Order: sequence, then structure tokens, then C-alpha cells
Amino acid sequence: MDYEYAPLRLPSNVDRLAAAAQLAIQAEFSGWELARVQLFRDGTRQVMLRRKVRDNPQPGLSY
Repeated sequence: MDYEYAPLRLPSNVDRLAAAAQLAIQAEFSGWELARVQLFRDGTRQVMLRRKVRDNPQPGLSY
């Protein structure tokens, strides 16, 4: 299965609930799923989202 990936960096001032809500919206409307999360000492999170590559394009991330 082929996947496309989208890295996302969340700053330290984004709390866990807000991050979860943002990721849930991306999952619901754009087909992204959580592939990996790294939490750094400074409180930032590096999130890797993925979704299956399909023939018909889906909307991307909204920044």
C-alpha cells in the first residue's frame, strides 16, 4: 500500500487537547491518520500524518 506523508510541527503552547482536536479534524475531513508523534524536551511535537494514495485527489492540510 502506498502512502503520502505530511509532517506537522506543533509548538509547545498548543496543549494536548487542542492538538488532538486539530488532528481529529484532519482525520475526519481529509483522510489523514496518525503515523508517528515525537515529543521534544522543549515541549514541541513533531507529528507525521499519512493517508493512502488514491487515484482521485483529496484536499490537503489547511495551515
